[in-house]
Amino acid sequence: MSWTRALLVLGLGGLLIVGCAAAFFKEETVGERFDKAMKKLAERCAKNPPKPGNTDCDPLKLKPADPLATEEGRFAHSIKIPNPVPEDSGYKPGMTTKEYFEHLCKTEAGEFIFKTVEDVDGIMQMRPRVMATDYEMMHLYTLEDPYNVYETLSEDGYVNPRYVTAVKKRGYSLFKPDQNYKFLEKPLPASLRNPADGSTYLRYTKPNTEHLVYENGQYMYPRDHWPPMIEERVTELKSSYGFSWRGITRPHDRELGIAGGEVIVLDLQTSEVLAVRRGYAASGGKTRETVAGIWWLSAAKCPPTMPGVEPSFIHKVLKPSTKVN
Repeated sequence: MSWTRALLVLGLGGLLIVGCAAAFFKEETVGERFDKAMKKLAERCAKNPPKPGNTDCDPLKLKPADPLATEEGRFAHSIKIPNPVPEDSGYKPGMTTKEYFEHLCKTEAGEFIFKTVEDVDGIMQMRPRVMATDYEMMHLYTLEDPYNVYETLSEDGYVNPRYVTAVKKRGYSLFKPDQNYKFLEKPLPASLRNPADGSTYLRYTKPNTEHLVYENGQYMYPRDHWPPMIEERVTELKSSYGFSWRGITRPHDRELGIAGGEVIVLDLQTSEVLAVRRGYAASGGKTRETVAGIWWLSAAKCPPTMPGVEPSFIHKVLKPSTKVN
């Protein structure tokens, strides 16, 4: 064997050793860890089926989100925005969750307001959210928009007060009304529709505020005067503006424990996109005893998100009428 061929063989051998070592020490991804955890759970549940009332095996029943399963979801994903995310997310093979997350935060996340509107009386919530369960918040794939998971915690009782003044459940205080609309509209669920009246929307209207009192830095109602939220079924919308949401799904995001979401504000008459709020969440750490460390509620997020952020963003774009407040 010539000396050149010998050097080539040695060089290839060295590359193979380095490659094998790199593969051996390759860090396990969030997706791989999640799949292993679910496989172990399935084996345990098959060996010891849960007794009635035990929910430990319920995560196995969860399926990946289907964004196009509803009419509202299909419409949300059909909206063309001025600054769509690129098909090439900038992912590079070998990127860690931290590296990819920081890249998305730097290049894509943020609030993008193209136009604002003054003196808005009411708005349309085009795609209501569904409250997330604990098991869903531990699942890598079942939530379409984990970034905005805080918004799902408010949906079943506090979503309307955040847009239309109403009494807070605890104590006597109200959500401050100077950033509220006169009414909020949203689709009437198909299961509640009555062909006899033809109603397709729900409208929530601000209650009577003539007894409103400002005291100790908050708005109060007397103990004996709790104004109810006015809810009615309607066939036509009064709103000229609305907002919807959608998740962002591209290769490598969930695999690395990352999920994105957008809130989009629209002119309902012209379909013009007025603003977009886009953010990303990263979960899958090893410190919490959940399914593979997934816990979307405490995930790292950019921009930061918390209860009330979505309404605050919408208020920046669709400014409530001063006559309403």
